[in-house]
Amino acid sequence: MQNLSLSDIYIYPVKSLTGVSLQNSQVFPHGLDNDRLLMLIDDNGLFITQRKYTQLALLSTSLKNNEFKITAPNFPDLSIRETDFLKETTYVKVWQSECDGIVASNEVNKWFSDYLDKSVRLVKYNHNKPRTTNPSYSNSGDIVSYADGYPLLVISQASLDDLNNRLDVPVTMSHFRPNIVVNGCQAYAEDSWKKIKIGEVEFDAVKKCERCILTTVDPETGVKDINRQPLNTLAEYRKEPAGVMFGMNLIPRSGGMIRRDDLVEILE
Repeated sequence: MQNLSLSDIYIYPVKSLTGVSLQNSQVFPHGLDNDRLLMLIDDNGLFITQRKYTQLALLSTSLKNNEFKITAPNFPDLSIRETDFLKETTYVKVWQSECDGIVASNEVNKWFSDYLDKSVRLVKYNHNKPRTTNPSYSNSGDIVSYADGYPLLVISQASLDDLNNRLDVPVTMSHFRPNIVVNGCQAYAEDSWKKIKIGEVEFDAVKKCERCILTTVDPETGVKDINRQPLNTLAEYRKEPAGVMFGMNLIPRSGGMIRRDDLVEILE
């Protein structure tokens, strides 16, 4: 096999807000450091995403000195610190997974509620009560943050390039919100991976990623594509009984640091 390398690393500190590009990241059992440990919920505890609230795509996130900064067009900036989270916990539901979260301060919740014009709360992942992965595709004790289902998502650059060759208007990797991007393999090579190693960290590749309407939201404008692209094109050649697939879900089998340009080895 060709020389594979890690070309990009992304985290999404608040689920369904913009991502942050990193040079390196620590890998934990639940995923990358600070990846989707914060999430917005409605009054019933149900998670909120760009699938319905596309304006979340316009909220940019940055991280400095353990402080998150959220910026929005024509809106005051918001800083989120550790001290903004109370001792109160609340019920949280992500798809069919039920867990809990630590509630943010009233000031933080009001900022997001005013932006969305809807009553919402920001919650922080409770490491004392971790959320488990789907046992059908993982081992007992595997955990995940507030990501949709699994700790990490990998996509090869060649897969995106192949898709863009089929589209009239190219899309970016941001449409698919991966954690890691790999260079040097053929398109969709990740479909067949079972075990990989990035730097010194090993991962199980457990399940192809089913894509949804969120991929049609332009990450720059927050507007859904009226022709449901790129999802409709993907459906022409990537549709399986379980859905339209693009990317591979990973579960870490060791800890450590991954870095851009790390060698990627296919172990199985």
